[in-house]
Amino acid sequence: MLTDEQIAEADLKDWRKLGQGLHARYVVEGFGGGFVAAVGQAADALGHHPRVAMGSGYVDLKVISDDAVYRDGEGTEHIIEWVTEQDLELARRITEIAAEQAVVAAPSAITAIEMAIDTAHIEKIAPVWAVLLTGSTEAQGRGSTGNDIRDATGRMPILWFQKTDEHETPRQRFHIDVWVPADVAEQRIAAAVAAGGIVVDDSQAPSFTVIADQDGNKACVCTPPDSAKES
Repeated sequence: MLTDEQIAEADLKDWRKLGQGLHARYVVEGFGGGFVAAVGQAADALGHHPRVAMGSGYVDLKVISDDAVYRDGEGTEHIIEWVTEQDLELARRITEIAAEQAVVAAPSAITAIEMAIDTAHIEKIAPVWAVLLTGSTEAQGRGSTGNDIRDATGRMPILWFQKTDEHETPRQRFHIDVWVPADVAEQRIAAAVAAGGIVVDDSQAPSFTVIADQDGNKACVCTPPDSAKES
């Protein structure tokens, strides 16, 4: 796995690291089939493929490796989902294809969503959510060192568990992490406040800012540490 510093130093103009992977949005005419086909051919040649979501006028791409090696403080190796050198290579090639086809990147339009549950019983409840969301427990802990629920086919956002002390209900258990590029975060927060939201905690900004709606439901607007520095 590459560090956040190494990823930032790669200077990928079209791409932003949000959460664990690299993300890009390209503005296309029509459905963008020609661009996606060219990306597919390049990915075949490199033996590494992006995740693709497309619609009229846009193509969203995510590049991530499912075999990145993370070494913990004791030197134990873990296989996780993260950005590796092969992702940088593929991202650069896709940028070249976009330039060749005059396809324009829109990094400020990128958003990545993760869900989180506050709980004192991670190991107990994680299998339940794995089965509910994906149909089996195989997604539990996939690509992470914890109990994150990560569907291999990307049908749903990542669900992770935030360890808390025992507490009585009612209390908000779910919250959403809204990952945006660093140069978009301030605008996104301001827009949420203008719509009636409240800044609950900005002590960790720009890494994350906690926003609440009028009912007290919370979400975090998040940016990667190094992209925040760049802004």
